[in-house]
Amino acid sequence: MEYHVEIIEESAGILQEYARIPISFEVCAMFDVQLLDGGQLTERPVDTPWVKDYDAYAGEGPQRWVDHWDISNWGILSAFEKGFRIGGCAIACNTPGVMMLEGRKELAVLWDIRVAPQYRGKGIGGRLIESSIAWAQRHGCRQIKAETQNINVPACRLYARHGFKLNCINRHAYPELPDEIQLIWRKEL
Repeated sequence: MEYHVEIIEESAGILQEYARIPISFEVCAMFDVQLLDGGQLTERPVDTPWVKDYDAYAGEGPQRWVDHWDISNWGILSAFEKGFRIGGCAIACNTPGVMMLEGRKELAVLWDIRVAPQYRGKGIGGRLIESSIAWAQRHGCRQIKAETQNINVPACRLYARHGFKLNCINRHAYPELPDEIQLIWRKEL
């Protein structure tokens, strides 16, 4: 089935609708991370699959971003198919207090990306990534980065397919989740 997807930039006023798109996914496999040649990821199935939902953590989710930061320099891109919201992404740049930006004005962070479950695996995430790269370039950024974890195999594959390189591995980023490893991906623009 061919999808006619339109991606448009929207204001932060739509974050409540944006948040209705689930970000949760089933963890069926994960990457074992070895620190060889800058980091090697070896996929393995998990014994018992589970659902990961980033929005379920206290204080997290799109509606809470404005509680933490001034998001006036953020891009909110939404994907529509036949007038229905099917995905979106948020790009942060030039925002004091966002540690992922490292205090750099020429760096953007793909803060959030989500696609409705029935549209996953259909190229929508890739379209959103390419749109986020174009947005970052229009805003003077020379690099974009994204954070994910070793349990989000589809996201890792998506970033790699779109030219992101694994840049940083942090085994201790999430003390409350000792089995999850933070992976930082970067792409030069």
